[in-house]
Parts: sequence; C-alpha cells; structure tokens
Amino acid sequence: MEYHERTFVMVKPDGVQRGLIGEIISRFEDRGLKLVGAKALKLDDELAKEHYAEHEGKEFFDDLIDFITSGPVFAMVWEGKDATRQVRRMVGATDPAEADPGTIRGDYGLDMGRNVIHASDHEDAGANARETSVFFEDDELLYYEQATDEWRYE
Repeated sequence: MEYHERTFVMVKPDGVQRGLIGEIISRFEDRGLKLVGAKALKLDDELAKEHYAEHEGKEFFDDLIDFITSGPVFAMVWEGKDATRQVRRMVGATDPAEADPGTIRGDYGLDMGRNVIHASDHEDAGANARETSVFFEDDELLYYEQATDEWRYE
C-alpha cells in the first residue's frame, strides 16, 4: 500500500464552540482525504507556545495564546496526495474577509482572530512535521487501507 503526504489541521476554539467539527471533517472526506489521527483537547500555555513558536516575539503572540487556550480544540492529521496544498486551498486565506466563498474560512470565519481553523503551511514542510509531532505521537497515527483507496488516485 502506498502512503501519501500527511498534514496537520486543527479546529480552533471558535470552530469547536460553533459546532463545526463535523462539517469540517465532512469537507475533507468529501475531497478524498483520509483521516489518520484525531483528538479533542484543551491546550495549556506550554503546548500553545510550542505550537505557535514561530510567532513568539510578535505583537499578536499573547492574544494568539490566550485565544487558542480559551476552549477545546480538535486536532487532526489528514493523508492524501498533495494533502497539505489541498487542505490549504480548502481552508482559504487567513483573513476570512479575503477568503473565497466555498473555503472553510470564507464560509465560516468571522474575523482574523476568529477564523475557525489552523492548517499547516504547504510552503514549509518542516512546520507540518513539527506541528504534527506537537500534538501526536507516532503510535497515535494510523496506517490503514480504505475500500475506496484504489478509486482515489491513478
């Protein structure tokens, strides 16, 4: 069995509170991506700072930490051909006001600070692996075949 790229995605506290987890999962499944890891958790300051380490020292860092620790999140890892780029396109621009209709942020995001979802950057493969490892141990990620795998890709 061939394994494809994996990418980290997190429904932020506003998305969890608004009941969007199922809708977001459905969108990725409808696209043909495979869910290989998922968990609900509430981030403490230490985990939040580790996740957003690249933003430390920026003026918005403290607000970012306060928000991401304000309620539960839903962390996921998705697998598929070119998964990171596909997910980023589906998520849309960081600022929901600039996100295209039909993207997750374009449809559900309300403002820059409440944009529903985080997805690893496809331009930085190291960030994707780092973010995944912050939230998941290797043995928490599944390797499995789906009956529809042969119908997804050439």
